[in-house]
Amino acid sequence: MSRVLTRLAAILVAVGLFFTSQSLTTPQQAAAADPGYLMVHFTGEGSTNQQMYLSHSADGLHWNDLNGGGMVLRSTVGTRGVRDPALVRSPDGSKYWIIATDLCISCGQTWDSSINDGSRNLVVWESTDLATWSQPWLLNVAGAIPDGRNAWAPEAIWDPQTNDYVLYWATNVPLNGKTKHRIYYARTSDFHTITTPQTYIERPGAQEIIDTQIIEMPSGVGAYRYVRASGDGQITLEGSNSILGTWTNLGNLSGVGLTGAMVEGPMWMKFNGTNKWALYLDQYASSGGYMPVLTTDPSNPASYQKQASSSYSMGGTKKRHGWIMNLTAAEESRVLARFPNTPANRLQSYNFQDRYVRHTNFDVRIDQNVTSQDAQFRLRTGLVGSGTVSFESVNFPGYFLRQDGTDFQLVYNDGTSQFAQDATFNKVAGLADATWSSFQSYNHPDRYIRHYAFELKLDPITNATGRSDATFRVTS
Repeated sequence: MSRVLTRLAAILVAVGLFFTSQSLTTPQQAAAADPGYLMVHFTGEGSTNQQMYLSHSADGLHWNDLNGGGMVLRSTVGTRGVRDPALVRSPDGSKYWIIATDLCISCGQTWDSSINDGSRNLVVWESTDLATWSQPWLLNVAGAIPDGRNAWAPEAIWDPQTNDYVLYWATNVPLNGKTKHRIYYARTSDFHTITTPQTYIERPGAQEIIDTQIIEMPSGVGAYRYVRASGDGQITLEGSNSILGTWTNLGNLSGVGLTGAMVEGPMWMKFNGTNKWALYLDQYASSGGYMPVLTTDPSNPASYQKQASSSYSMGGTKKRHGWIMNLTAAEESRVLARFPNTPANRLQSYNFQDRYVRHTNFDVRIDQNVTSQDAQFRLRTGLVGSGTVSFESVNFPGYFLRQDGTDFQLVYNDGTSQFAQDATFNKVAGLADATWSSFQSYNHPDRYIRHYAFELKLDPITNATGRSDATFRVTS
């Protein structure tokens, strides 16, 4: 009898493990009405890929590129490139920040120069709605660190004990003539000013640590309020009950076949409505982009499970070291409305058909055979509302064609009503050919977009030459 009971118990344990494994491998998807997830990331090397991109997922495992797969924010400060972004939400949801590494590899910087004499700044954007963002600014975080050589992979977390943010990042302070990245921290309430940086995490000897991300745990899960994952030769897990308190080493992910030689950039995500998490890891060694490993207890290294490639999809662009936010319904609505997959188009001149509208040094003209992103625009729903159009630059997102008197420039949207009116047009049948298009000014309806001496102008149209100059084809 005891042998039968033993066998029965073993079967029940196996069944239980099977269903536990299944629940981790295929987490229950949120109900259709539930909001999804937003990822901010970069996509690779070069000046275009080292900018800010957004992706959205309804279930946390299958991702869709927003904005047609194009960048959503471009850094115009510092090195003019950004990597490793974090997305920070204020406790009351009234403000958001993106903080990112000021780094542009292969567009003016090498890895050696960025390690040993890189930017000491972070790049910061601010928003009140996740849809419209400020111009970027530089935040010097490593300048006060003696012999600090750079500032990489920033993160921030709200500290309820002090009602401000703990901002932390990696800085190289050489040790015995060799590279030695440590994690430093400072406090901030606005990401404009910080307290004096202090050492936060340092590994023994010459071991570096670069990528660290902290997640707050719900009550009753694991033994710690906070868990952090770090890249330090492994993907190391640690736990603590205080952000700046004592942290306990919990182990690493080498037991599930994931070492620091293979993956980096740990990025947490909690599935909605359930105590299940994904830890996304960037497969940098194989150039494979992100992959998720799932767990029901982030503090337990043995609980993590790798996923079959068929169980997730990262979308059309490669996702590199970023951050995932669980959206509210209102946030999701605003983001999806602002960054739909509107195609990139060119505007071809009717009477000079080898010329296209383009921007150069933020001035706007028509030039011959332009195929670069300087001549690519997204025809957005007009900034004043539906039924109209506005022209947003592809390679300077947030910048629109704006009339200023009779002239045109590419200008960053300042969010004012005046800007919206100046950058909005009615798309009508072409004045010279009804199969083409013309664009009537919203706030000066007697004027149209035209070219004159190859410069883009806003003029009344009174003759055949003007009608030809004011006619364009929207083309790929």
